[in-house]
Amino acid sequence: MQVSVESTGKLERRMQVQVPALRISTEIAARLKTISRTARLNGFRPGKAPLTVIRQQFGPQVHREVIGELLQSTFSEAVAQQQLAPAGNPRIQPQSIDEGQDLTYVATFEVFPEITLQPFETLQIERTTAEVTEPDVDAMIARLRKQTPKYLAATRPAQKGDRVTVDFEGAVDGVPFAGGAATGVPVVIGDGRMLPDFDGGLLGAVAGEDRSVSVNFPADYRAQEIAGKTALFKISVKKVEEATLPELDEEFCKAFGVTEGGIAALREEVTANMRRELEQTLRNRNKAAVMDKLLQTNPVDVPNALIEGQIRDMQVDAMRRAGIKDPAQAPNPQQFVEPARRRAALGLILNDIVKRQQIIVDPVRAEARLDEMIGSYGDPAAIKQSYQQNPEAMRQVENLALEDQVTDWVLANATIHEVASTFKDIMKFEG
Repeated sequence: MQVSVESTGKLERRMQVQVPALRISTEIAARLKTISRTARLNGFRPGKAPLTVIRQQFGPQVHREVIGELLQSTFSEAVAQQQLAPAGNPRIQPQSIDEGQDLTYVATFEVFPEITLQPFETLQIERTTAEVTEPDVDAMIARLRKQTPKYLAATRPAQKGDRVTVDFEGAVDGVPFAGGAATGVPVVIGDGRMLPDFDGGLLGAVAGEDRSVSVNFPADYRAQEIAGKTALFKISVKKVEEATLPELDEEFCKAFGVTEGGIAALREEVTANMRRELEQTLRNRNKAAVMDKLLQTNPVDVPNALIEGQIRDMQVDAMRRAGIKDPAQAPNPQQFVEPARRRAALGLILNDIVKRQQIIVDPVRAEARLDEMIGSYGDPAAIKQSYQQNPEAMRQVENLALEDQVTDWVLANATIHEVASTFKDIMKFEG
């Protein structure tokens, strides 16, 4: 088999292959002989038809099959012979496929780039650090108190933050509309759950008062029959209550699932949760810093085939998250080009590090990653089992764990500059 290769771009190769006619005819003859052993043809006993008749009957079909298979098998042989690593499927253009002649074709394809990484000790990487302090825990406990207020009857007019319980009935041009009436509805003024006009219309209200409020519905309101219209609501104020912070007592602790140990136990649990969230956020931030530095210091030519594959994956993921099943509604692929290029380039760099440093997936890290991913689900044990029974899902989990391991390896071998931060800054915690 004769093979010649030329470069037609940074990564594109044009390979011409010539397969001897003898190899083709030998394969065809062998297949026809096999067919002759069982062929049933009119006028002949099973397996007794002459090869000339077999060739006449089955020759063209066998020739097509052999050519099709040789186009695939000889391409693999040729790239191995030339020590090439194709990225994606080739475009094969047959030039000569007639029986009795050499098979010749041209295959055009991209190859994986050669990766030459900068010495890791020359990488200057900023690693962010932070800790959960006692004042951070105090601020979190204060936020929990604000999130679970107790409401007591107010003797003054309603103001922002108060809970006002109302009956209401709305009408557009004097005509009531579906969903426009309700009784005993608690409204916390300023929490954003009601339309601004309705919310603001309760300021200054007192228990036992009746008032009318004009409410403008936005043009994109979910109920199309009243979108963009103005409704008049007749409101009957039943109660006005002001928020007070709950006491730090056993009842408060039980509201957060702490039934024993009181405030001390609650603080321990809150601290553990804060540390876990901070650790995850710091890991993601420092991982992003490592990936950015690897890309910045190691420019990589990315095969188009890899970019296109990443774009397809991103489209599928976007459709899945949006609940879209119709392929015709797939998002525009252009928006994914640069993220796909980045992801593909990082994949090439990380794979090179994994290969050269012989890093293998740590099962303990993979299981910890899985536990972290499913921790917020209602039935983590069932979700974990479903993951473990799905090889593709587990490969994704293992890839995340492997990325974490590569990140740790790079941080252990690069020049690191520690940047101290705080829980509030890292978690954007306002208290």
